[in-house]
Amino acid sequence: MNILVTGGAGFIGSHIVDKYIELGHQVTVVDNLERGRKENLNPKARFIKLDILDSGLENVFAEGAFDIVNHHAAQVSVVYSLDDPMRDAKVNILGALNVLTNCLKFKIKKVIYANSGGAGCGEPRYMPLDEKHPVEPLAPYGASKHTIEHYLHLFRQNNGLRYFALRYMNVYGPRQDPFGEGGVVAIFTNKMLNNETPRINGDGEQTRDFVYVGDVVAANVMALDRGEGEGVLIGSEVETSVNDIYANLRDLTDYQGEVVSGPEIPGEVRKIYATCERAFQVLGWRSQTSLAEGLKKTVGFYKD
Repeated sequence: MNILVTGGAGFIGSHIVDKYIELGHQVTVVDNLERGRKENLNPKARFIKLDILDSGLENVFAEGAFDIVNHHAAQVSVVYSLDDPMRDAKVNILGALNVLTNCLKFKIKKVIYANSGGAGCGEPRYMPLDEKHPVEPLAPYGASKHTIEHYLHLFRQNNGLRYFALRYMNVYGPRQDPFGEGGVVAIFTNKMLNNETPRINGDGEQTRDFVYVGDVVAANVMALDRGEGEGVLIGSEVETSVNDIYANLRDLTDYQGEVVSGPEIPGEVRKIYATCERAFQVLGWRSQTSLAEGLKKTVGFYKD
């Protein structure tokens, strides 16, 4: 297949590009390199440095003759979305619509959309979280990301655009940015390996569903020819506290230093984890990588 991956130089997107190419697909990457990194780019992929808001995206579609569009380019910071909701909406809604309207114009066979699982639902009314949970985001980021699923539904009903959405829980693994405010595994790992003091926001008992990037890639492969017209949660189905992440990484990195406390981050949920039964029913997908194995692989990457 001929596949366009937006955000294909980023943390998750670059791993997906690698796997698609490994499987023999032809891949084009569109990325503005604001968060993506050149060193993440697969040399066998065609790379176009471009913002998804740029009108020149139409030319990429016109020349590409793509079968599939995998849309991962996004503004991904919860804190940034609180500080600048206009910019968040511009990228995550208007940018995505620029992608989708070109998908309609050039008759793309299917769109795979990367959505947020936890940020979209807000503080869970019940756990484990499932796809029937109400959408009640605590930050503009969750609202903007989920909005596009409504557009996808409308474009499917009105224009016949096929789509499938993957609602990620907390993805971690190699290539994650260790210098942002998100991605606690990468941040802690980088600091511990450099003998810097990590900070735990709040009491550290907040929990997340940490899913390894390799398992997320597998879901993106399965979604090429499975799944239609809905969104499914992609997680490990395990609830893990930030304190537990810290303890595991401390052992893996042999960190002997201290840890400091910081304030809770506004707009973030307290406790969350998901059931991925629907992903199993539709895709045949379940997380295969244990937290211990995933953390070991991640630490190994940052050591190297």
